[in-house]
Amino acid sequence: MRDIDSVMRLAPVMPVLVIEDIADAKPIAEALVAGGLNVLEVTLRTPCALEAIKIMKEVPGAVVGAGTVLNPKMLDQAQEAGCEFFVSPGLTADLGKHAVAQKAALLPGVANAADVMTGLDLGLNRFKFFPAENIGGLPALKSMASVFRQVRFCPTGGITPTSAPKYLENPSILCVGGSWVVPAGKPDVAKITALAKEASAFKRAAVA
Repeated sequence: MRDIDSVMRLAPVMPVLVIEDIADAKPIAEALVAGGLNVLEVTLRTPCALEAIKIMKEVPGAVVGAGTVLNPKMLDQAQEAGCEFFVSPGLTADLGKHAVAQKAALLPGVANAADVMTGLDLGLNRFKFFPAENIGGLPALKSMASVFRQVRFCPTGGITPTSAPKYLENPSILCVGGSWVVPAGKPDVAKITALAKEASAFKRAAVA
């Protein structure tokens, strides 16, 4: 069983995926892994998401997790589908306690100091800073990180290929979440692979 810290350290960019057509699941996963991005967050926003997760897990090297996990029931469903980690847009006591009890690798969303403090009270110290660009971006995250020295973040929301390297220069940031690696529409495997190769080459700060 992986912990969320080890998942966050596998690649500098965690693709955030919305799978509309189940037929696209395997080609997208194969293209991302071929490009060096093996940590895949499949958001639970579409009817085929759980089935897509099962298919993507069959791709050698893929570490597949569920995004948009809103409550304990959704976490359980994602676990049954074989997810290795779980990402939520925010944090509730019910979800946090359930994840801790299940020893699930949860990356909960936080937007302010109170959210982080709630997570710390639950025994969590790895968070998604979300929606990053809409809540102050890198300057806001730097301010938060200076207070919570033991915490590490994955900023997500509005991150681009231009801004991602700047975020990754900060030692409190283990990875960034991004949807740009898989453009909307029918997947162009060659393009996805090229974008993944570019993203996988981003340098990260030396993080303890």
